[in-house]
Amino acid sequence: MHELSNIFQSADWKKEKHVPVIDAPEKAKKGEKLAISVTVGKEIAHPNTTEHHIAWIDVYFHPEDAKFPCNLGRFEFWAHGASTDGPNTSSVYTHPSITLTFKTEKPGTIFAFSHCNVHGFWMNSHELKVD
Repeated sequence: MHELSNIFQSADWKKEKHVPVIDAPEKAKKGEKLAISVTVGKEIAHPNTTEHHIAWIDVYFHPEDAKFPCNLGRFEFWAHGASTDGPNTSSVYTHPSITLTFKTEKPGTIFAFSHCNVHGFWMNSHELKVD
């Protein structure tokens, strides 16, 4: 059996352009809305060409003591310079960065996963305390 942990790569996001960077507070108030953002290529820009790009970011929250995480959202990026004139001919490019808002009653872990069409799957996590 192939383990998922062997498929997803992680690294220091300040040295690696593929790791999804999670910007979220360390603490949140119980039941209050919490805005977080996830960016791929925060310190070192990731290419965004037809041939090499970030295709999507998934964000999950795994509440403490819960069996399964909750999928907070999947964000797909479709504009990588392709047009009817061919690869890299459009003037429209999406940037792999998202912001979402959620609330929780429990502490837990935010997980972000991303997919580079050339270099595969990447992940990062962020612990969230709740008062």
